[in-house]
Amino acid sequence: MRAWTAWRERLLAEGGPQYADPSGPAFHGIDRHGHIHDGIGPDGVTRAITRISQRCGIDIRWTGHSLRSGLATEGRKNRRDAIAIARQGGWAPNSKSMLGYMRTADDWDDNASAGLA
Repeated sequence: MRAWTAWRERLLAEGGPQYADPSGPAFHGIDRHGHIHDGIGPDGVTRAITRISQRCGIDIRWTGHSLRSGLATEGRKNRRDAIAIARQGGWAPNSKSMLGYMRTADDWDDNASAGLA
């Protein structure tokens, strides 16, 4: 929470009052000259995730799709509404492609017949 608050305060201080709206994009592009731009796109997210994972010493290559897959998988695992998952992940309601993003971590724990009498 402290990091998020610090980010928003810095964004407001350096970018101006147009960045005070809490309903605006959470993250913004910043070019090599330090100029702030509107919300970052999918390629910017991928570059940021890749840089962060490399800095953390993670040997796998994460992408924006990794984040979408994590949202869909964890949402389903925690019995969230599929339409809510689709809306938040940028899929159409009842999207078949969303199902491709849902991963099964453990076939025994994630068993469709578990608990059936």
